[in-house]
Order: sequence, then structure tokens, then C-alpha cells
Amino acid sequence: MKTRVSLTAALAISIVFPLLTRAQQEFRPPAGPTPRTHSGKVDFSGVWEKPYVPDMTKDGKDQKGVGDLPFTPWGAAEWKAYDAAEGDYTGSCLPFGMTRSMNTPEPMQFMQSDTYLSFLFEQNSWFTVVPIDGRPHRTGIPTWFGDSVGHWEGDSLVIDTVNFNGKTRLDTVGHPHSDQLHLTQRFSRPDLGHLSYEVTVDDPKTFTRPWKNARTLTLRPDWEMMEYSCEENNKSLWEGRIKPPKAPKP
Repeated sequence: MKTRVSLTAALAISIVFPLLTRAQQEFRPPAGPTPRTHSGKVDFSGVWEKPYVPDMTKDGKDQKGVGDLPFTPWGAAEWKAYDAAEGDYTGSCLPFGMTRSMNTPEPMQFMQSDTYLSFLFEQNSWFTVVPIDGRPHRTGIPTWFGDSVGHWEGDSLVIDTVNFNGKTRLDTVGHPHSDQLHLTQRFSRPDLGHLSYEVTVDDPKTFTRPWKNARTLTLRPDWEMMEYSCEENNKSLWEGRIKPPKAPKP
């Protein structure tokens, strides 16, 4: 009986997994013109498939990396000293920050009005709400996702983010940044099914010059956002196999 069950399970996997893989490969986003809101602005609403970018220096599917990073001496030392096994903050379910959340493979949903654009990340069910009516930055304490404001340049939405707490990393492999990080994200929608994204990283403490990544996101009307709770079953942290993060160096 045990052998029969194992063979049946193996047969089911051998049939279902290729079908799922093929279905993912054959997905075609909806075609059509760029949608607009009632006020005439480009509408970015929808659930989007993001390229998985664990390393922002490298090219990948729908992702153009930067190549070698222009580190300052401080940035190079931070990068050389990084060891995820010694306490990467994400192992403690702390917020990923803006770039690392954009880099994850999980879906993201945009909800948009004339005043705000909301980023709804499936990763850990985080969100950030950005005013897009051209107002200036707010003042306040530094945060994990920084302070974001947006404005329109023609049909492109430009989101400017500052006031980071310096406790996050740019990507999964651990490229560093400081609390001087300044992000500029540009969003455009060339058609119904695609979103063009460009991010400029400017951090004079960590890098000698600004640098960019460019990506294409795909609309997924067949997807819905799911709850994601890192904290619920993080046994590796509770049982000591994951170390808590260390305080960032000044």
C-alpha cells in the first residue's frame, strides 16, 4: 500500500507540475491601450507580477542590473562585512524596506486615486501609501520605508523617497545603504498589460555616484493578493537558528 501511494503521488506530481509550469509560461497579459483615471491620469491600479531581483547588480528576466557598484570606502566596508547568518533583519520579520520589497517575487497591488497611490506588498502583508499630488516631503522620524511623495511628469509618475532609518538592505544578497539613501522611482504604463519601472539609488555615504535599475512588470488579472505572515511560524528565530539583527553602525 505504501509503495502504491508513493507511486500515485509521484505520478500526480509528474503530471501536475509540468502543467502548472506550462500554464505559467504560457500566460499572456491582457492587450489594450493604457488605462486612465477619470481625471485623465495614467491608472496603475491592478495586481502586478514583479521580476524577482535578489541582486540589483545583475540582469535577469525583465530586469536590467547596474553591474559593479560604485562603493565609497564606507560602503565597501559595509558590503565586505555583511554576513546574513550573523543576523539579517528579515529573519526577524522586520520590514524589508522599499527596494527590497520591490525586489521580492511575490505579487504587488496598486490602488490609486487622484491623491494617493498605495503599494500593497504581498510580502509580509506590508503596505505604504504615497501622496501623488505634488506636495512636499513631510518631516518626522526616519522609517523603514522612508517618506515618499509623488508628482507627474507627463504620463510618468515619479516617486521620491527620503528619510530612511538605515536599518535595511537594498536586496537579498545584502548590498548596503545608509540613512542618506534617496530613491527616485519612475512608473509608466506603455499599454494595458505592462508597467515600466526605473529606480535610481542615490546615497553619497555608500556610493560615489547614483545608479539605476530598470524593469518591466506584468499585469496579472488572474491573481489575487494573499495574506502573508512571517511572524506566525518563524520557529527558526524562536529556537535560535536565526540570529537577531545587530544595530547598524553609525
